[in-house]
Amino acid sequence: MREFLRNAFAIESETRIEPSPEERAVLDRVVDEVVRRRMAAPALAFLEMSRPLNTIGSAAIHFLTPMASVLANPLTLKVFADFLERRGSVECLCRLIEEAEARRSAACCEGESRDGDRKC
Repeated sequence: MREFLRNAFAIESETRIEPSPEERAVLDRVVDEVVRRRMAAPALAFLEMSRPLNTIGSAAIHFLTPMASVLANPLTLKVFADFLERRGSVECLCRLIEEAEARRSAACCEGESRDGDRKC
């Protein structure tokens, strides 16, 4: 009994997590949409501020899935909510947004005209 209780309240270590291929597909869609709308900075600020609440956000997604399934695929919502339950998920999501924003900026800079005007 003592051995069981030793790990009863254990939490995962804060190691860098890597999403599964299914999670990665969902995250890529979310990240691409955030970057396409040029909302990377507000999204990163929101994620950093709400980092301690990611488990509550995940529970809210699970709770609202029946109603949200009218607007989004319930399986996608479940995969996203399950990802958010894991410790380090916010860090991973922030990293993916930063990488996508860097790619967009690099592509934008390559499209600069000779006058220095950006085309993006």
